[in-house]
Formats: sequence, C-alpha cells, structure tokens
Amino acid sequence: MITILGLGFVGLTTGLGFSKKGFKTYGIDINTERLDKLKNKEIPFYEPHLKDVLEETIGKTFILDAPFEEAIKDSETIFICVGTPAAEDGSADLTYLLSAIDQILAVDDKKFKVIITKSTVPPSTMSARVMPYVDEKYKGLNRNIGFASNPEFLREGYCWEDFIKPDRVVIGVEDEKSKEILDKIYKPFNAPIHYVTYNTAEFIKYLSNTLLSTLISYSNEMSIIASHIGNIDIPKSFRILHEDKRWSGNPAGMASYVYPGCGYGGYCLPKDTSALNSIAIANGVNTQVLDGNLRINDQIKEFVVHKIKEKVNKEDSIGILGLSFKPESDDVRLTPSKDVIEKLLQQGYNNISVYDPIANDSFKENYPHIKVTYKEDLKELLNAVENVVILTGWKEFKENKEMISEKEVFDFRYIY
Repeated sequence: MITILGLGFVGLTTGLGFSKKGFKTYGIDINTERLDKLKNKEIPFYEPHLKDVLEETIGKTFILDAPFEEAIKDSETIFICVGTPAAEDGSADLTYLLSAIDQILAVDDKKFKVIITKSTVPPSTMSARVMPYVDEKYKGLNRNIGFASNPEFLREGYCWEDFIKPDRVVIGVEDEKSKEILDKIYKPFNAPIHYVTYNTAEFIKYLSNTLLSTLISYSNEMSIIASHIGNIDIPKSFRILHEDKRWSGNPAGMASYVYPGCGYGGYCLPKDTSALNSIAIANGVNTQVLDGNLRINDQIKEFVVHKIKEKVNKEDSIGILGLSFKPESDDVRLTPSKDVIEKLLQQGYNNISVYDPIANDSFKENYPHIKVTYKEDLKELLNAVENVVILTGWKEFKENKEMISEKEVFDFRYIY
C-alpha cells in the first residue's frame, strides 16, 4: 500500500505509475480544486498519457476519496511530493515538507512505514533537517518509521515515459527494513536501482539539474558573445556542435540544453540551481560557476530586450510567440517569457499581443498583473502585429516559418 502526498506533476505521475503496476495507491492533495478535477478524470495540467492511466486506474488501484488517516494507516510507504520553492535568499523552503511530516506523524499508528521525500531538496536535508526535526519535535513518541530520499528525474512533457521506464532509480536509505520495502515496490520497473546515503541521493538530483542549467547558461553566454562579434551564424554553429558523436541526437537529449535561447525556466532548474548555490555558500564555498550560471540566466533576458529595443519603436506592435518555459508543456512557472514581457512593459512597450499553443490560460491565471492581449491562434496574432518575438520553440512556429517571416522576426530560440 502506497500513499502520495501532493498530486502535482511529480506526485500524480508517481501515484499513477505505482497504481499501473498494481499497487494500491492513495492520492492526497490539499488543493480541493485539483482533487475535484482528478476525481472527474481531468488532468489539471498538460502532460501526455496521464489521463488514459487515470481513467484506467481510478477507483481500482488509484484511490482519491479515502480519508487521510485511513490512507496513512493502510500504507507501508508514504511519498512526500509537495513543493519546495525557493526562499528569498535562494535556499529551499521546506515549510510544506515539514508540514507533511507533521500530518503523517499526527496519525496514531504503530505499524512500520517508510516516509520518502520525493520532493527535490538540497543535500543534507534528510540528515541535517528532517531527522533532527522529527527527533526533537516527537521525542519520546514511540513511532515505528524509516526514512528515505528518492529523487525524481522526470522531464515535463515526458513524465509518464520517464517514470514507467526509468533509466535509473536512486534511493537514499540507511536502514535495511526500509530498503527491503523500497526494493519490493521498485522491482517491477526493471531498472537499475542505486542504494546510496541520504546526502548522496539528494546530491545526485542537484548534480543532474545544475549541469542542465549550466549548459543552458553556457550556450546563452556564447550566443551573446557571438552576437557582439558579429557575422556568426549562431544556430548553425550550435547545430554543427551537436554533430559531435559524443552528443545524443535525441530531441530531448543533452544536445537540447547546449543551445541558446532566452534562459531556463520552469519549476526545477531555477530553484534547484539557486538552492545548491545557496547551500554551497552557507558551507563556505565561494561559488563561481553556479553564481555565473545564475547571473547569465538573468543577463540573457536583458540581452533579449536590448535587441528588441534596437529595432522596435515603443508605439509599434509586438507579438510574443510562446509563453511556456519550453514546448510541449503548459508550465509557465519562472518562464523567461514573463521576465521579457515585464521588461518590455517597463520600457514603455504597451502594444503587446501574445500566443502560445496551450499555455495562454495558464499564463493569464498565474500572471494577472501582466496586461497583454491574448490571441487564440497564430494567424490572429500575426494579423495584429508588426514585430514577432519567438520565446518558446514550439513545433507550430517552426512549421509556419514562411507566414511568420512576413513580419520583423526576433528569433530568440534560434529555431530557423
């Protein structure tokens, strides 16, 4: 029996993945609107395949209507998949994580169970924050529990295939009983399972995400340098770089990160890079690569706005193509498009129309203060503007190059 606390991208995928493998899985979320949508077999965000699995498993192996106490008592494993957003100083905010642990331990149950953090947390969180917190707050409480760190490696837009066919499973566990339980639930996935210390598991996740963010910042810095030198075909240069056989040809592979754009966004890379940088500084390390990575991610947005200002008058109309932080996703959290649009508005560019194949509503809901005109399709946007700024590399924009090229085009995803 498994309980999942938090049904966002990671939690829902995890819950459906285990239920698909035949495990009785309880899904818990404090967001009643999200829970109601799921009970009506609606996925509250864009992610392929999840709807089909939800329809197949809901009410059978995937349970959404059980009381919290019943789910906890009936489960051997409890996955915490709540948010760990960046605090003002860049560190990870563990408020939701510790609150989830409080709720679990408030249920009186003597049976052994494993509490597993699947939320992304900085190295040493389990050993230096979570376990001391539990030891201090619940001193004398005779609870039979184990702990584990089990980071996720899910790409938005590919969550289902990444979970159901993982290239590796990483589990930080330091007691044999917890390890045996986790081994049992992950064996059906037929993937390499790496058992490591808590700190190692947490570090591997950040090792992965900060490499990706660094590759993006490196590529963006190279694009800025190339632009200043002049007479350099930037997209062609990077595409030829990718022909090196050490790079994967997979569209979602590593080569996609070594390519210029307008910065990385989404929920993971910005906050995880910032969090690792913050904990490194707290441990006495004068970071240079990570700090530079973060500064380049801010600088590239200033560069984008500067290039637009060079050619576009403030009274001219501008069309923004792409609001999600990457194609095949409606996720607009920390999307570069938000920063670029805000900077343009601050500079006095008030005639801005926007279009994204699926993220219009999400952007409008998340950033109601940004006053732009939303267009329902590409043609409607092109009919309304003189200048086009490409900020997300959607396939639709690539396929309509001829129509888009009739305008003054600023291609900051280098898709042409």
